[in-house]
Amino acid sequence: MSLLHALILGIVEGITEFLPVSSTAHLILTSHLLRIAESEFVKSFEIIIQLGAILSVVVLYWSRFWNWDVLKKLVVAVIPTGVIGLTVYKAIKGYLLGNIPVVLAALLVGGIALIIFERFQKGRTETDADFSEITYRKAFLIGLFQAIAVIPGVSRSAATIVGGSLIGVSKRTIVDFSFMLAVPTMIAASGLELVKGRSALAGHYDMLAVGFVVSFITAIIAVKSFLGYIKTRDFSAFGWYRIALAVVYFLVFLR
Repeated sequence: MSLLHALILGIVEGITEFLPVSSTAHLILTSHLLRIAESEFVKSFEIIIQLGAILSVVVLYWSRFWNWDVLKKLVVAVIPTGVIGLTVYKAIKGYLLGNIPVVLAALLVGGIALIIFERFQKGRTETDADFSEITYRKAFLIGLFQAIAVIPGVSRSAATIVGGSLIGVSKRTIVDFSFMLAVPTMIAASGLELVKGRSALAGHYDMLAVGFVVSFITAIIAVKSFLGYIKTRDFSAFGWYRIALAVVYFLVFLR
């Protein structure tokens, strides 16, 4: 892996982290296309640079993180993800990360789910974000939905947005809550990776820094663009994109 690879992966991460298309899937597929040899460092790199993209939310949503009621709901929501993530950490790192068939299957199924979901959402009135909609029970359920995204290709944002909408949270509210929930989730995931994967990271901190900084800058642009997009459009296009990506990648690069 080179600094150029780190730059490309940082851009990919920043663009896709907050879209319901799975940044992890895109990092894995991009690494495969670039012929980057799979290693413990590459797996750790793909997890840790996500924190760079996530920190863009801290910059953009800084004032909202000072709301004590919202912070408590974020803590409740991150608990199920943390427990499940710790329980299956070795399985994820050993068998799922880098597993392209699993990634493509998750992209395909997730794309179909997004399209079906949007069919049932048509005609629903949207309002501005209001975190009072999210009770502690709903916050915990959103955390359970987020935990599904431990499977590469599912998409953390897609799981939380669809899950939150299914339990009655308005689209704009669940999108903002999903963005903010990513912060404690990825701080925990990256912290765990830094501790458990520190030996693999030794000597590669320059590439890690490049990927981290680039993903942060790119994500700020992507978040603003995404929020503008959902004001007038639904998620169907992302569903079709996921299906097309999975099918084309399988036919062109795996057959």
